Amino acid sequence: MDPFFLVGAVLCALSLILCVAAVVTKTYPGDAAIVSVAVVELFLVVFGIGAGIRQAGGEAVRGEPWEFWGYLVTALIVPVAAFWWAIADRTRWSNAVLAAVPVTIFVMLFRMEQIWNGAPFS
Repeated sequence: MDPFFLVGAVLCALSLILCVAAVVTKTYPGDAAIVSVAVVELFLVVFGIGAGIRQAGGEAVRGEPWEFWGYLVTALIVPVAAFWWAIADRTRWSNAVLAAVPVTIFVMLFRMEQIWNGAPFS
């Protein structure tokens, strides 16, 4: 397992916990939920830079590189869209949208891990 994947999984889990707590306790998006999604976005930026460095250094992607980078670009868009939703819609449901981000990103990270290192679970 790639250390980037493990760090991403932990960050997604923590973000999910904070966002679900915000759904249960708040009627509007709280700072903790928004910041946790921002941390996931920051992780994705670092992940992308690290993947670019690894690929430029000669580490081969076992799957299709365009598919890996497509997942990464899409994953970078998801937290930003949820953030703008949370800012525009100041209700409890925007917390639910924020809570969907770490779950979605975890699934995308899992798929990117399969593409990069081969797909042992497919």
